[in-house]
Amino acid sequence: MKLNQNPFPKTDAWDEPSEDTYRIYSKAEMDDLRRANPRQFASINGWYIVLAQMVITLIIAGCCYIFSGPGNRIVYTYSALVGGLIGVLPSALFLMRLEVAKRSAQSSPGGYLTAVVSGEFLKILATVLLFIGFALKQPDLKWILLLVTYLATLKCYLLAWFWK
Repeated sequence: MKLNQNPFPKTDAWDEPSEDTYRIYSKAEMDDLRRANPRQFASINGWYIVLAQMVITLIIAGCCYIFSGPGNRIVYTYSALVGGLIGVLPSALFLMRLEVAKRSAQSSPGGYLTAVVSGEFLKILATVLLFIGFALKQPDLKWILLLVTYLATLKCYLLAWFWK
């Protein structure tokens, strides 16, 4: 083999094209696409997801109240409500942060991205603090039930894909 010879074979039909083949749409073309299929471009209000989280929390807490024994009824219901609160409250904080960014006088894509990142940070921080706070202040909580309700509230985000 020669020193300057390419050891790799030539490209074939499976290789990527050498130039990008993306179509750039004009504003008028995008407006036509939105009018032709508005459902594909629709967005979901985040407050509907928070509402769904609250409904799921109340359903689980209601089931705990109905199906638990008289001695454990209050603890089970309270644990389910706390798990739902840990799921709902950070989501509501995140949405409030986004609403503030939308209404800001200096709204720009970079500013909105900053709001999303800082909102996510607030959401994670609030979740961790709520878990730690309830673990320290309420040691008699039923943690399995609390975590099941918390995870059920997190699964409400998946419902948004079906609503769209």
